[in-house]
Formats: sequence, structure tokens, C-alpha cells
Amino acid sequence: MSKTLDVITIGRAGVDFYGAQIGGRLEDMGSFEKYIGGSPTNIACGTARLGMKSALISRVGDEHMGRFILEQLAREGVETKGVATDPERLTALVILGIRDQEQFPLIFYRENCADMALCEDDIDEAFIASARAVVPTGTHLSHENTRAAVLKALELAKKHGAQTALDIDYRPNLWGVLGHGDGESRFAESAEVTAQLQSTLHLFDLIVGTEEEFHIAGGSTDTLEALRNVRKVSDATLVCKRGPMGATAFEGAIPDSLDGGQTGPGFPIEVFNVLGAGDGFMSGLLKGWLDGEDWPTTLKYANACGAFAVSRHGCTPAYPSWEELQYFFERGIKRKDLRNDAALEQVHWATNRKGDWSTMRVFAFDHRSQMEEMTGATPEKIGAFKQLCLRAAHEVADGKGGYGILCDGRLGRDALYEAEGTGLWIGRPVEWPGSRPLMLEPDLGPDYGGLTEWPRDQVVKCLCFCHPDDDAETWAAQEETVLRLFTAARRNGLEFLLEVIPSKVAPVTDETTAQVIRRFYALGVCPDWWKLEPFKTEAAWAQAVAAIEENDPRTRGIVVLGLDAPEQELAESFALAARQQLVKGFAVGRTIFGDAARAWMGGAVSDGEAIEQMAARYAKLCEVWDAARAGARLNAA
Repeated sequence: MSKTLDVITIGRAGVDFYGAQIGGRLEDMGSFEKYIGGSPTNIACGTARLGMKSALISRVGDEHMGRFILEQLAREGVETKGVATDPERLTALVILGIRDQEQFPLIFYRENCADMALCEDDIDEAFIASARAVVPTGTHLSHENTRAAVLKALELAKKHGAQTALDIDYRPNLWGVLGHGDGESRFAESAEVTAQLQSTLHLFDLIVGTEEEFHIAGGSTDTLEALRNVRKVSDATLVCKRGPMGATAFEGAIPDSLDGGQTGPGFPIEVFNVLGAGDGFMSGLLKGWLDGEDWPTTLKYANACGAFAVSRHGCTPAYPSWEELQYFFERGIKRKDLRNDAALEQVHWATNRKGDWSTMRVFAFDHRSQMEEMTGATPEKIGAFKQLCLRAAHEVADGKGGYGILCDGRLGRDALYEAEGTGLWIGRPVEWPGSRPLMLEPDLGPDYGGLTEWPRDQVVKCLCFCHPDDDAETWAAQEETVLRLFTAARRNGLEFLLEVIPSKVAPVTDETTAQVIRRFYALGVCPDWWKLEPFKTEAAWAQAVAAIEENDPRTRGIVVLGLDAPEQELAESFALAARQQLVKGFAVGRTIFGDAARAWMGGAVSDGEAIEQMAARYAKLCEVWDAARAGARLNAA
């Protein structure tokens, strides 16, 4: 059977609730960040980010947290068909915090949890046979039924020529050695645990652990003696993690010093959070090991991934992409607190964004002042009409990818709520309509704290009316607002779309928008998306694209707006824009909804007629864009 997967991990799958306040006790935490967690789950995601085809075998509950894990794994590119949904048990939860550089309190909520119900029936031979490597973690050797599942998987792995690796991942309280209040503890002696582990170690080609984890596996608190005890029962390569001193690989007999094995370069960085660092390390190690790299190179990957993990908040979210890892190797350490390295964090953000938005067909009905000015309009009627717009968008999208909406939260709140979780790209405006200098919607608050209430898949959209010829005072006011907004969006894990329309301010040339773009980049603003007006010349497009790519080659791209242009004029502008690969599509509003809105507000058409008219116009524009893009590709070929 062909090997379609690089690695299958087996074991814990839970949800981590990380205390958002740093330096306090868990007792004092006021808010938490939610991430997927569990060592094998983290490793599956970490290896996927490094370009490997990864999968997980585990169980989750048939509830919101279980669905969150499945959806997040899919976003990370991890195969989930080995993750069973357990209707009788809840998904495991963990509450964690960062007290200081030495203390990282955590509480496991795992009583009769879903992943500990994993059994032999959950291990499918064909699935195991499809992988180059099978990697369980230690917790699932701690109970009879999960141990049986792991042993079956290992037996099948050997049968089908797969490599096997163990991350010892010893948590004393998960083995029943310590109590619930000792979740942070990483070591407690137990002859029973040692015996259980040693009975399985001969099944592995690679065994990885900290010095303390080898102490439990080897039954001695002397690291060299423990490693020799492990060697007596296993021919595996042993990789011993040594904290700030890096890690050492031992392929044969254990030497007289821990420095006698093979090592890779370490990375002297500031430790912020050790939780999940071992899983990041294991991800990099598996990448090098399965790619056939030598041990110094493999350990270099592992040490670097571990360095990223200890420098950021959370486990899986901290792990690097392959592109980010190469950037780090080439550029080196600029500051030891990696999380505050702006250039590195931009690469991390840009290369780990989720979702395929290579095509953008966006129905924009975020208009507020334009609708408020219509005869017969009231806030209630506008809100109801925006729900009709959403229904038209769904009718055209029909569940397919590449479609989206722009909708506001003040007049379009109900439509915004309805759109969540439907697969549409969702952009949400924050600017006060028509303001110059830029002012924001009041619900954001003076500190932009309102963004904390936004769903994480919504994109912050800001329209800034600006021009290179604006006076210094106007520029200063606009720049301060945009920079603060961009910073707040990033802090809240939200993508940012910046829309600029210089032609509404003063006359423009082919260079005008490019000048505006460069000014915002010089400020430190790196939008995920740009929304630009339809230029009249290819030179204007080329200069705008060049201004973006020279500053941020990893941007999501550009969407072109409509400016209430008639359909034929839009078709011409689409044809020109589509020649630029950075232009991903359009975000058009009044051309689609204008006539229907005026008629509906005045009572001249029914709900169904308004939806039908908008859907027809939206579908037509989608066809026009798709044809323009296809024509541009044909001409380029």
C-alpha cells in the first residue's frame, strides 16, 4: 500500500484554556484563550505546519469542544478520519497559566474523558498502513484499553513497514501517581510506571524525552544510568532533551557523558512559556528524522521549533511554518524575546493563516449612510434588508468556497450573526461612514476593546480616505488611528483589510495609490487584505502591486471595489484588474443591491423579488470576474 501519510500520532486530544493574564495565579485569571491541545494533537499540527502529511488517532466528545478540535485540525491540514466522536463522554479540557519563568500551573479535566476511551476497535489497519511513521505518547500507555489500542497500532505499523517513535510525555497525575493539584509536576518516581513503560520500549525505533522522562523510563534519577537501562530493553535511537543545553541523540551504546552523543545547534532565547515546548521540539524532530536528515540537522529543526514554542503564548499556535523556520535560520536571532520580534511575528502570522481565499467574490452590503438616506429607510428596515442580502449571497454561493460578504454590526447585526459558521468570508467595517480624518464606530470603544467580542473568523475592514497631498495634521490623525486599529486587530487574532480611495479626496495619477500604500507600510501596518478602487490603467495596477509585494510578499491579496459603477464598466475594470495575480477578486455592493434596496424600502417589491434581483446581479458579477480571470490566465500562457 502506498504511504499517503507521513505521520500518525496517537493519544490525547483536548482543549486548552490558557490564562490571558501573565504573572498571576490561576486563581486570579480573568480571561482565557482557547486552543487545541494534548501532546499528540499538538505534534500532528506542528508537523503539518512543517509541510508533513499528518493525522491523529484519538476520540473527542459529541459536543462543541469536540467539534472545535475537529474543525481546527482540518484548518491545520491534519487528517481527522482517525478521530472518533464519542457520544457518551466529554472532550478533555486543560486550564493553564504562566505564573513566571519557572511556574506554569495547569489543571487537567480528564475524568472519563473521550480520548481515554480509545480502544483497539479504533485502530484501522488500512489507516495505519498508509503512514510512514506511527507516534503514540506516554499517557495512552497508562490505562488498559488505551494501551491495547497503542500496542495494536504499533504491531500494525511494524507489519506494514512503518517507523515507530515514542514521546514519553510523562505526566505523573495522568498515571495516577500524583493528584489533581499536581498537574504541573513533571516527575515522580513509580516502579509500576517504569515497568509499564519498559515492557513497550522494544517496539520503538525512536524514543524521546526529557532527562526526567528518561528517569521514569529507565528507573533511575541518574540520567546516564537511566539511559543505559532503556538501552538494555530497546535498540531505538534515544533523544534526550536537556532544556537550555539543547538535546542529544544516542544511536548506540550510551557514553560516559551526556555530551558524548550527537547534538545540534541550540538557540539562546528568552523563555516565556514552557508548556507545549516538547511537542514543538518533537514536531521538528520528526520532520528531520522522516526526511532522512542527519542528527545534527534534525536536532537543529527540533531545537528551533522548541525555541518558538517557549517564546509564545499557547502550544499549537506558537509552532512555526516551514517557511518561517527557514526565515529564522537565514536571518538569525535579532532579539531573544521572539514574540516581540515584529518581522518574525509577521512571517509567523502570514504563513499560518487558515483558509483558501485565492478567489474572492464578495457581496458588500456594509453600507450604512447610503441606506439611511434612502426613502422609507429605518434602522429596523435596513437590518431586515441586510438579511435579504445575506440570503441572496447564500443563494449564489450555494455552499461553495470563494464567496464572502461585507456586513456591519450596527445596522446589519442580525445578518452578521446569521452568516457565522456558514463558510462565507466575512468582513466587518469599523470606520464611521464618510469620516475624514478617520473616526471609528463607537461600539469599538476608545481603546478598541470592542474587538475582543468579535468572532475570530471576521476580518476588520477599515476605509480610510487619504491622499499623498494631505497635510501633516490630517496624515498624523489618520495614521494614529489606523496603526492602533491594526495593532488591536492583531492582538485579537483578527485579519485586517485596509481600503483606500485617494480619488475621493483629490486628483490622482498612476502613482498615487502606490504612494499611499508605501506610507502605511512604513508606519508598520501590514494589512492581510487591501481593498482598492478600479484603476483605469495597467500602470496604476502595476505600481500598486509592486508597492505591496516589496513590503509584504505574503499578503493575502487585493479585492477591487465597485464605486457604484454600472455592470459594463465593472466588467472592463475587472478585465484590467484580473491581469494582476495579487488581485483575488472583487467586493461590490451598490451595483448589486442599490435598485433592489430603493424599491424594497419604498414597498415596491417583495422580499423574494428583492432577493431574486440581487442574486441575479451578484451571480452575473461572479461570472464576469471568473471570465476575466480565466482570460487573463489564457493570455499569460
